Amino acid sequence: MKKSMLYITASVGLMLSLASCNDFLETEPFDKLVPGSFFATEEDLELYTNSFYQQMLPSADAATQGDGMADYSSITQSSNFISGNYSSVDEGSWNWSNLRNINYFLANYNNEAIPEEARNHYAGIARFFRAWFYIEKVQRYGNVPWYDTPLTTDDEALYKTQDPREVVMQHVLEDLNFAAENIREAKDNTSSTITRQVALAYKSRIALYEGTYRKYHTELNLAGTADQWLTEAANAAKMVMDAGTYSLYNTGKPTSDYRTLFISENAVSQEVMFAMVFNNALKRWHALTWKFNSATYGSRWGLNKQFINTYLMTDGSRFTDKAGYDELLFVDEMANRDNRLAQTVRSLGYKRSDGSPAPPNFGYTFTGYHILKWSMDDKRLDGIGEAYNTIPLMRYAEVLLNYAEAKAELGEFDDMEWAKTIGLLRQRAGVNAAIPQTADPYLREVYFPEIADKYLLEIRRERGIELCYENLRYQDLMRWKKGKLVEMPWKGIYVPAMDRPMDLDGNGTPDVSFVSKTPDAAQPGVTYFVIDNNISKLSGGTSGHVIWGANEERSFEDKKYLYPISNSDIVLNPSLVQNPGWK
Repeated sequence: MKKSMLYITASVGLMLSLASCNDFLETEPFDKLVPGSFFATEEDLELYTNSFYQQMLPSADAATQGDGMADYSSITQSSNFISGNYSSVDEGSWNWSNLRNINYFLANYNNEAIPEEARNHYAGIARFFRAWFYIEKVQRYGNVPWYDTPLTTDDEALYKTQDPREVVMQHVLEDLNFAAENIREAKDNTSSTITRQVALAYKSRIALYEGTYRKYHTELNLAGTADQWLTEAANAAKMVMDAGTYSLYNTGKPTSDYRTLFISENAVSQEVMFAMVFNNALKRWHALTWKFNSATYGSRWGLNKQFINTYLMTDGSRFTDKAGYDELLFVDEMANRDNRLAQTVRSLGYKRSDGSPAPPNFGYTFTGYHILKWSMDDKRLDGIGEAYNTIPLMRYAEVLLNYAEAKAELGEFDDMEWAKTIGLLRQRAGVNAAIPQTADPYLREVYFPEIADKYLLEIRRERGIELCYENLRYQDLMRWKKGKLVEMPWKGIYVPAMDRPMDLDGNGTPDVSFVSKTPDAAQPGVTYFVIDNNISKLSGGTSGHVIWGANEERSFEDKKYLYPISNSDIVLNPSLVQNPGWK
């Protein structure tokens, strides 16, 4: 009964409409669905659970641009949460409507007239999405109320306090275990529905998150249970690896295989396990190409130099071991690097589909490391929301990384584990996969001074590079307790001198010039980037690295590992306890 979620009609969403923002306090949202008559066939169960995909999956924007809050990204302006005076008044009221729909299904689906296997399959889908719902709540708020029944407006449980994190996450694990045991195994080549392998992959993500969060957030007093979660993560990932259903997409073209995963209309189902599917013929579009290639529509995302430095050379050596690595011109620092770099940001020789050169555009980015990964090559899409590349939400590459990190955190990672995880990823990228002999001093100095294990450092390097801008980096920082990294300066390319046009794509023609004011007679093809010594600076005054957002004071105090409970929610339910440090 698998169907691509692309073809679910809008009528399903209308029929199974969710409660309004007043969530639990609204009247029964399913008054037209009588359990005894609606939950009568397998088709009814399928129809109902299809609504979870519609209502709970992230937008294309959220799935690709959430890393704008992370350490490796520069944007037009930091979020108020990072650079402003964020408070519980700024936090929006939490919404539980999706949970109510899930719990309503789980309270009514179990009609014995439907085969047990089918009932368990769709219950597994529902419990997968309940885990999805709750992990987002726990990541944001920590302790939250656990509900596993559909509440009525007079239910006293509406006004209970939060349940402890360990209680909620144990329920999440139970839901994921049920999903992984009962959802059907058959692979969906559209990558648009939840299968058993997807549930296992997601379990590996969540268990790794919780295990490392407990390990590094010692203030929770849960470090003694961290290894249990890390073991769950490693075991779930290993089950996916052993099943052989998925593998890395590797056609032997290291200069294009990686980016193919992100600009293809049809999901590359060899590796992409779960995705948001788009389709040009059906006019199911998104606006990512426009947002990543606009001075006004998007936030002018770019990577920062500190992160660019972590990409290895193709021979496997460290870029940061090169003499003068930090002051190389853009055309020099991009040469002979891990091939994923030129498939993540615009680099040497990049051209659009019409053959026109397309160097990094300082009208669309502030650091010069212009995000390419999600953009289609058709220039027409730079100004219209008609991109149709499918957006992966879960890839086999992440499963390998989840496994590697969990094993390393457990002290069980060795050369054999390297060969079947990090080694495979680097081979796909055309990078020599030799194991480093020592811990990388650059990674320790700039990112992880508390980590001495060479394997764990390389796994973290690989995770950042492989999963760049896939909406995982910010939560990685949260679980590693590395929120302070978001205070890092937004550092861009090296500029040898003001008023000197620079070639950024290696074709011999100038592309950008850094000036104090735009000249009256502009040189054709040159973008003029104004250094105002307020928002934008050069680190050395008239030369040096571009520094964007120089006027911002980005701050990450420990309280920001959790968001505040909304003031409006505490007014409605005085039993709620505000998160530490927030008023």
